[in-house]
Amino acid sequence: MERLKLVLQYFQSNSESISNGICIILALVSVKLYTSFDFNCPCLPQYNKFYSLGVMIVPPIILFFLGVLVNRHTGIMMDEWMRPIGNRSKNPSVVKYLFSAMIQRALLAPMVWILVTLLDGKIFICAFSVSVDPALFTGLPNNTGLDVIRIMAKVPCKEDVIFRNSSFRKAVSRYVRCYSQAVGWSILLFLIVLGALGRLIKPCFDDHATFLQTRYWSNYLDMEQKLFDETCVLHARDFARKCVVQFFEDMREDTVLRLLHPPFIQHYNDMFDDEEEEEERLHWITKQEQMDQLLNKWYNSKPELDVTRIAYRPRMCVTWEDHNGRTLYSDV
Repeated sequence: MERLKLVLQYFQSNSESISNGICIILALVSVKLYTSFDFNCPCLPQYNKFYSLGVMIVPPIILFFLGVLVNRHTGIMMDEWMRPIGNRSKNPSVVKYLFSAMIQRALLAPMVWILVTLLDGKIFICAFSVSVDPALFTGLPNNTGLDVIRIMAKVPCKEDVIFRNSSFRKAVSRYVRCYSQAVGWSILLFLIVLGALGRLIKPCFDDHATFLQTRYWSNYLDMEQKLFDETCVLHARDFARKCVVQFFEDMREDTVLRLLHPPFIQHYNDMFDDEEEEEERLHWITKQEQMDQLLNKWYNSKPELDVTRIAYRPRMCVTWEDHNGRTLYSDV
């Protein structure tokens, strides 16, 4: 249980870990789908290959686009690529890094599907049993009235009556399955060797400092968008609460309070402090037009990557005067 909690904490630590977890889940789902999929070969020469290749190719394409869809890097990459330049220049290396990370994760589930189908061998037998030379095996059923191509097309169908009490079908199936598994293990070995060589050779031809910068700014884009979304959610909640409270207060009738002078000032002072605190929580964005303008500016002109400048934050100052213009209270 503790190990499971550690694994869950790792996958929840950042968006990259979440993307890795989603890709692993998709890979496991692809294996589960294949094991629960009841593959039935049509056993017809004109349909075997098309049907088998369709089962081997179409699900990986679906899994690939599903991996692209659920990957958070997809949205970040497209936002960075399509946004106007504004106050912040675009970094092509960051877009390439995000695109590479997205493709690598999206290819995991399709490759798992293809490898599982090849190592299992049923689809390969259905697709290429017609291409096997029957002279390599003994026991070919020759009293069925069917030509050789139709007989070879029925090899994947073990329930067919023409192969009853015959070892020919099993021999051909083992032969084709061996080829299928050899192709599957070869692809797996090639991918492992390619990944190992990439890890070993990449530092020799790539500037590690540049790679660190690219990875940092890609993580920054992800974190920036996440914090902006969270801030918008908090602002929307406070904005909605203030609108609802304002609606109920508009229904209240006016009342007159007769208080002594000092409490009067203190009361309004506290009241304005509360209102100023609410305004600060709303970041002084209190109208729909202001919010629309802010969102439009965020898209068209992202802020500069410079936090040394302190933004000017306007504050509300209250001054109370009597009828003669003399100041009774001021927080200026």
